[in-house]
Amino acid sequence: MTLFELVEAGAQRLADADISFGHGTTNAYDEAAWLTLWRLGLPLDGLEAAGETAVTADQAAQVDALLAERIATRKPAAYLTHEAWLMGVPFYVDERVIVPRSFIAELVAEGGIDPWLSDRTRRVLDLCTGNGSLAVLAAMAWPDVTVDAADISQDALAVARINVDKHGLAPRIHLLQSDGLAALPGPWDLVLCNPPYVNSGSMQSLPAEYRAEPALALAGGEDGMDFIRALLRDLPSRLSEDGVLVLEIGNERAHFERAFPDLLPVWLETSAGEDQVLLLTRDMLPA
Repeated sequence: MTLFELVEAGAQRLADADISFGHGTTNAYDEAAWLTLWRLGLPLDGLEAAGETAVTADQAAQVDALLAERIATRKPAAYLTHEAWLMGVPFYVDERVIVPRSFIAELVAEGGIDPWLSDRTRRVLDLCTGNGSLAVLAAMAWPDVTVDAADISQDALAVARINVDKHGLAPRIHLLQSDGLAALPGPWDLVLCNPPYVNSGSMQSLPAEYRAEPALALAGGEDGMDFIRALLRDLPSRLSEDGVLVLEIGNERAHFERAFPDLLPVWLETSAGEDQVLLLTRDMLPA
């Protein structure tokens, strides 16, 4: 059996098991390739180069066991590998945090926010930092900024510490515990926030893979806007004069617009379209 054939067999197995994706991959083949390459200690981008290589019975058995665990537990693959990649950067993850997948990462790494910043942009807040991935990417993208990475969960901050140290950014990223903005006086020039925004109806119907993640980081109340209401209420006093908020709301645009009918945000384009991430300047927020 070749590596290609092993991956194809794994993909069929995942498809037959009705696995749900969305934590780093979007389909059975990519997930099978990820798990196979990781289990065999091969580069995650190395399938094409090594695809015709023969695998041993022992290697096939190792992959088989990992796929069996993925199917039996319904845990996201990243919880089994303790690794997730965002914009080509590796991050440690475990069950204490959601698997990083924010579309804000694209905007940070690809310069989508840069037109809204200035040469005075120095202080950045990553609110609801989780495993710290957005804070790390921000520090990488903008070498002149310092980043406060805040979360209500001490468990999440412990994971974020692993990633901040992993990438050698401890001098520029400060980890803080706070319930929303309660313990965060600011001011900041840029706030990045991927908050809990899943509405209660959607929470009830999440696949098992998403229910394996901390509900604290997902559930946003009846309409998904509970955290965001408090954020937009408290934020104006925490932004600098030219401060900017970049906020991810997932598939909740209709709920956002009903909750905040007077706001006119800028909707930023990502690979998921133009209704997942919005931008508000301080002037756009109510006083």
